[in-house]
Amino acid sequence: MAKNRISIKSHDFIIVGAGSAGCVLANRLSSDPSNSVLLIEAGASDKDYLLHIPGAYGKLFRKPYDWGYWTEPQKNANNRKLYIPRGKTLGGCSSVNAMAYVRGNKKDYDEWASMGNAGWSFKEVLPYFTKSENNEQYAKLDPGMHGQGGELNITFAKKFRTPYATAFVAAGMQAGIPENSDYNGRHQTGISFLQFSTKDEKRLSTASAFLKPAKSRKNLTVLTGVLVNKIEIKNDRAIGMVLNNGPGAPVEVLAHKEVILSAGAINSPQVMMLSGIGAADELKANNIPVVMEMPGVGKNLQDHLFFSVSAISQQQVGLNHGIKAFNQLKDLTKYYLRKSGPLTIGVLEAVAFLNLDNASDRANFQLQFAPLHPGKGYDYDLYDLTTLPTYDGFTILPSLVNPSSRGYVGIKSKDPRVAPVIQPNFLKEESDLEMLLKGGKKALEVMQQSAFDPFRKEVIAPPDRNSDDAWVQHIRNSLETIYHPVGTCQMGLGEMAVVDHELRVHGIKGLRIVDASIMPKIITGNTNAPVIMIAEKAADMILSK
Repeated sequence: MAKNRISIKSHDFIIVGAGSAGCVLANRLSSDPSNSVLLIEAGASDKDYLLHIPGAYGKLFRKPYDWGYWTEPQKNANNRKLYIPRGKTLGGCSSVNAMAYVRGNKKDYDEWASMGNAGWSFKEVLPYFTKSENNEQYAKLDPGMHGQGGELNITFAKKFRTPYATAFVAAGMQAGIPENSDYNGRHQTGISFLQFSTKDEKRLSTASAFLKPAKSRKNLTVLTGVLVNKIEIKNDRAIGMVLNNGPGAPVEVLAHKEVILSAGAINSPQVMMLSGIGAADELKANNIPVVMEMPGVGKNLQDHLFFSVSAISQQQVGLNHGIKAFNQLKDLTKYYLRKSGPLTIGVLEAVAFLNLDNASDRANFQLQFAPLHPGKGYDYDLYDLTTLPTYDGFTILPSLVNPSSRGYVGIKSKDPRVAPVIQPNFLKEESDLEMLLKGGKKALEVMQQSAFDPFRKEVIAPPDRNSDDAWVQHIRNSLETIYHPVGTCQMGLGEMAVVDHELRVHGIKGLRIVDASIMPKIITGNTNAPVIMIAEKAADMILSK
């Protein structure tokens, strides 16, 4: 039952953040009618039609449903501040992302387990991937690896595909990357079209898939437009939340069983620090009383990075020309009348996972393919597609998926309305730059294959490909985050761990964190599917208690 006014003061469970994890938790925990569940979201509802059209991806940023964060100036990216979009609506980032469904590599989870996190090996987490999944193509072909009947529909694009994407898959095979139509199956390495979290040519966010089917339950309350001030802690136990009630006085809501932070890798550590849990010196610097010193809060920030290797094409069969107002109207008409055309897909179409050092080893790099290009210079904005040229082209995005650099999230005020400090330290480790350079050259090799000959008019990025120095300069100029921040409340043992293997905050009873922040190490691929898995596993652990 959705509410915009705070009226009920106590619940069994309070979930902070109605994003990819929070919506799953709200569904699963409220499935037991004896549990009363409060779900709190700082953003508004997801009623805007743009949030449900896959091709409207480029219109979702710097809007009310995006936190719109920026990093600190990045020393190794020409001192640029990089944009960090974060979903601020029901569904969170699943309502504004590119809808790519990627589980990661099996060994990612085996590494988590080897770091002291019992129960997190791939064999043990696979049932939680399949539980939520309804895979249209592979559920019957490989039922051991895929689910059928789950809330989250997974499918290939069915109504529209650019010929550029088909050329990318063929060109990758020509460049020695094996075809692998199911990178979420038994083997990750290979090149294929992307699997998406869509249904009937509409975005399927976790709000659509999990929250809406549960919204009529009398034991579920959803608050939107409500900011959290802090967690209320008494005698080392989380007993509730203090909510920012707009112009009114703060309101305290009590949790009889647990408080669960699912605010994401940026906001969960911020809420922890606002509550007096974190590094003592940082808390004192912001006049926040230290409730529990926990130096790992906000540390271990990791994110994926990519840059552009682009070409302009000889045809107008991609996405750039759709930026023109007249073409937008035509595409919108196709979408609403027949659920066809370019608005049925997002900005990405295909993907390759490969090992740049040893082709037979586990994947350590990703190539993502987009049927559009940013132009010849650097005066574009990837989060505002209206700044892109209106002549067509395509881009291969060399993507760093195993970064060595680590950063942090901090605070600069005890006011929850003040954006946190985001310092990812991109390219701090030289090995990250070396991998991007190597991956960029592989992307260019793919782009120069004969499969692209009918389409490729001119390679325009990097503008100078004659030296490693020129490549590096292009990387520093065009580097962007893939907005997959993780790790800032890491799971594990030791001084820097924040939660244990059951996602309970060390030293504080009744408090869990369930989102991307608990990942001890980032996974090899896009992060939305693993966050849904984490929420499924967490719900099972909570309900089994």
